[in-house]
Amino acid sequence: MRLTTKGRYAVTAMLDLAIHAENGPVSLNDISGRQGISLSYLEQLFARLRRCELVSSVRGPGGGYRLSRELGAINVAEIVDAVNESMDATRCNKRGDCQEGHECLTHHLWLDLSDQIHDFLSAISLQELIVRQEIQNTAHRQDMQSGNRIKAFLSDAMNG
Repeated sequence: MRLTTKGRYAVTAMLDLAIHAENGPVSLNDISGRQGISLSYLEQLFARLRRCELVSSVRGPGGGYRLSRELGAINVAEIVDAVNESMDATRCNKRGDCQEGHECLTHHLWLDLSDQIHDFLSAISLQELIVRQEIQNTAHRQDMQSGNRIKAFLSDAMNG
């Protein structure tokens, strides 16, 4: 399976957005700070997520991004698919030319695995993820660390 950084970061950013959605639009800068993902990379990912109508942007002061649908109506596979991430365990990108232009012995095994992975991720919604205690614990820790960085920055600015 080739679930690279792009797919992982997209799911992480969408989960962060889902967790903080109750406070209004969420800025990419805030997601970047909490998740350690570069702002320019998030901008690229969110352009794709917006095109696939998973998020919508809100302009102006206090702007940012919102989910375009309810938490339970967005699944992890949709997010990965939106950023053009392949969930493919074959060596041939499902073309069937893995052994000198023909299918290898295990082509259909890896093809079935790819389908199983996609089905698995399709069955997990953002709603299911945000209620998990370990995810809530991690989000709380990240929020606390982010708040401490802001306080330190403001203190340095006032004393500098």
